[in-house]
Amino acid sequence: MNFNNLDQLYRSVIMDHYKNPRNKGKLDNGSLTVDMNNPTCGDRIHLTFDIVDGIIEDAKFDGEGCSISMSSASMMTEAVKGHSLKEALEMSQEFSKMMLGEDYELTEDMGDIEALQGVSQFPARIKCATLAWKALEKGTVEREGQADTDSEENAK
Repeated sequence: MNFNNLDQLYRSVIMDHYKNPRNKGKLDNGSLTVDMNNPTCGDRIHLTFDIVDGIIEDAKFDGEGCSISMSSASMMTEAVKGHSLKEALEMSQEFSKMMLGEDYELTEDMGDIEALQGVSQFPARIKCATLAWKALEKGTVEREGQADTDSEENAK
């Protein structure tokens, strides 16, 4: 497949996730909720995760933004389902490497995410693509901090 065909395929995947987002909405009883925005362009994201026994059972997103940020959120919520928070963070790290043009390793279960690789050539759009992933990282850190606090309280 030549570069133009590959570029066209990636564009169609991105637009499909934008026009037909997967996991759009909110979970009523999510165990992890995160909000984040990109003040540069106004994109905003609301993530909700249902985590059972350390595994992401369900993931939803809501928000407003460009096709890159919304399709990335759609892809991310698909990719992390069925994985632990640690695995989801590892996915996020690999995604960040891809966005920065570094060597990266995506697993097969990360779905359509590689379609966003071309965004790395447009520095102003990288924040759009990484918004949902950064929100995932923020939520995980906050959850781990809360777990540490709970453990300390229980130890007293």
